Amino acid sequence: MTYPHDMMGLTRRARRHGEGIVPMDASTLRDRFESHEERHPGVAWADVEGRLDAAALEALTYMEETGGEPDVLAYGGGMYLVDCSRESPAGRRSCCYDEAAREARKRNKPTTSAEAELVAHGLRMVDEDMYCHLQTLGDFDTKTSSWVRTDDDVRGQGGALFGDKRFGRTFIYHNGADSYYASRGFRACRQL
Repeated sequence: MTYPHDMMGLTRRARRHGEGIVPMDASTLRDRFESHEERHPGVAWADVEGRLDAAALEALTYMEETGGEPDVLAYGGGMYLVDCSRESPAGRRSCCYDEAAREARKRNKPTTSAEAELVAHGLRMVDEDMYCHLQTLGDFDTKTSSWVRTDDDVRGQGGALFGDKRFGRTFIYHNGADSYYASRGFRACRQL
């Protein structure tokens, strides 16, 4: 299994093990959890730790390895692992929204799509509401942008949504799902 960032020369912290990776422990997550209580008010570390099964730890490892700086986000009555890096994760940029868009490109197909990476790692893309909520907790994507989960109506017309924060405001835009830019990636989440 390779990640797009391997080709960009970013360092890996998890050890390779056969076809997969050996998940990292949760110490980095715990440090981030304790440093950013505003992201999960009223949630105790013991509640999080008890929900970190093998699949969650592997997803967490991928998120960390690709620059997502995941943390726990209390949102909509649930707890989620969510990418909280200031900018769109560096190891997950330059990708189309989904595989259909990537395959439809006649030239210069990117290595992967956001959808393919999410499916491969048991994750979901942050949706518009979660993205906007995250932006109330800090300034994210002030120099980059991130794809957000797009409804079937927009996607069926060839489009996809992305967001960023400029001038102290959160913006949600549209673009062709087959577009990709060095400054656009995607933010992942996983419910705990």
